[in-house]
Amino acid sequence: SILSDGSYLDDDYSALESEIAALKTKVDAYDRISSEFKQDVDARLEVFIQDSVCFETVQTSLENQNSLDDVIEILSKSRMATSLLDFAKENNVSLQYSTQTENVSYDKKAGKILIRPDIAKVDQVLLTIQELRRHWQHRQGAFVHPLTFHPDQAVLINRAQLADLSVAVVRCGWELKLQGLNDIWSRIENSSMSDLGRALAREALSDFRTLNNGQASAAVFETWFLSERCRVQDKKLIQAMLADYRGYVFDNVQTSKMISIDLICALGEQPFGKNYLAAYAHMIMNDPVFTDIRDRSNANFLWFIKFERSFIETERELQSSDFINKPGVDQAVNKDIIEDNRNENGQSRQAGSHLQPQIFRDCAAKRGSNVIHVAFGGGAQSREGILS
Repeated sequence: SILSDGSYLDDDYSALESEIAALKTKVDAYDRISSEFKQDVDARLEVFIQDSVCFETVQTSLENQNSLDDVIEILSKSRMATSLLDFAKENNVSLQYSTQTENVSYDKKAGKILIRPDIAKVDQVLLTIQELRRHWQHRQGAFVHPLTFHPDQAVLINRAQLADLSVAVVRCGWELKLQGLNDIWSRIENSSMSDLGRALAREALSDFRTLNNGQASAAVFETWFLSERCRVQDKKLIQAMLADYRGYVFDNVQTSKMISIDLICALGEQPFGKNYLAAYAHMIMNDPVFTDIRDRSNANFLWFIKFERSFIETERELQSSDFINKPGVDQAVNKDIIEDNRNENGQSRQAGSHLQPQIFRDCAAKRGSNVIHVAFGGGAQSREGILS
């Protein structure tokens, strides 16, 4: 059958069937690998018991303190992790064990990546990769605080920054798996990041070149936005907006959008290989998958923030403008209060010139006063003058 545009319906069906078949091939290929990383109930129970011991005693033995070399050795087996580690060394950023952090954190001022020594070795490796990537964002100019932007762009930038960190972790985890470190990938497979790991693995198994051309990383980035992570992170950011009193730096919407596009392109930069976000930057700025606030409460709070800031800006513009220069209306020196001195001075000049003598006549009315003086008991002549 022929459609209105001259194309054949059978061709459309065949194209759809080929896409479904290609997707099924990717899913089947990953399912075969995923079956190798499944954990039974006993294994999960053993891990839980080991973790519960950490709650009772903090393991800060000399053995754990000296195992930082093991973390670096594992990172060196991943090409991307090695590049991020070398980049950190070039900028005098060092790895260091510390019990003053919850897990792993990048201290920008001190130039250090602090690693907690009493967490599992696998978690140390994966979280160190995340913070190495965070340092990369900082040096690439992509680590700008989201509250710097307008609320709409702030939500998108916050999501994009966090999604890029997950992309780096999953990609390095896959490279370590290819080097035989299956426990790293098993940790990803049996964690909340399993959907991100599968997104990258499906692309990498179908074509290994997708790791360098950005297609696999873009698949992880998109999967992050399709998950519930957006709702959770949006809530945290909007709460920070409600507590922030400084306002955003980019006070022009168009300027905020343009800088947001540049920042997204900077996020996609890799130590090697193709930028995985530059080609989609404009689409990301306008696609509802990336920009929509899906949670109703988050959307309501964001609307309130935008309305409040818009109201404050409009009020400030009115107070600082000079278009109110009519007789009888004076602007205060501090331009915060506009006073109507005409009402403060009492009668107008017109009332003072001919209405005042007609009304009060023999009464001694004072110009410029809001108090009316009426003479009582002034004799018949006065009363007749008042009543006339």
